[in-house]
Amino acid sequence: MVMVSRGFQGRWRQPGAGLIPPGQYLVDEFPVLTARPTPSIDLEDWDVTVTDETGARVARWTWHEFRALAVEESAVEIDCVTKWSELETRWTGVSVDTLLEEVDTDAGYVIAFAERDYTTNLPLADVVEGQAWVALGYDGAEPEAEHGAAARPLVPHLYFWKSAQWLRGLRLSHEDEPDFWESVGYQNYGDPWREQRYWGD
Repeated sequence: MVMVSRGFQGRWRQPGAGLIPPGQYLVDEFPVLTARPTPSIDLEDWDVTVTDETGARVARWTWHEFRALAVEESAVEIDCVTKWSELETRWTGVSVDTLLEEVDTDAGYVIAFAERDYTTNLPLADVVEGQAWVALGYDGAEPEAEHGAAARPLVPHLYFWKSAQWLRGLRLSHEDEPDFWESVGYQNYGDPWREQRYWGD
């Protein structure tokens, strides 16, 4: 059974007006919220793939190959559906544009799939043109397993559940496919500034 939390209770501080989306409060360190146990990942067996809308695998990288791709640094705000926000979180990762640069597609959506059969759906337009990364580092170090290592998408303009932990690949699709959290009540798109937390918001 999955519990949908409507508010994380933790260390918080009062935000300045307009710094974060409505209904949010600032934290100094973001918590771990997950529906399933943290998987154990052997990096020698880990890979990440891109599958096109026909079902064909069009790209694949081992851990060492993925780490050799060009990385970017970003300092972004992250906002959780459970109402906490953190400003200027610092990440290192590979742009989704880099992963898709050799892919010819007219798909409208991308499904990020992860360990333990977890998936999350995103409009393709929301992860290209410098808007999203596959994060390999956080705050100057590799992220801990509980925060999504070996890699996780980073889509900072949407609520943080759209940045799935323990990524294994991206699948392009012509159809939108509401996934794990959406099936238990979270809003399909998840824009923090429009407070799109739950179905009906």
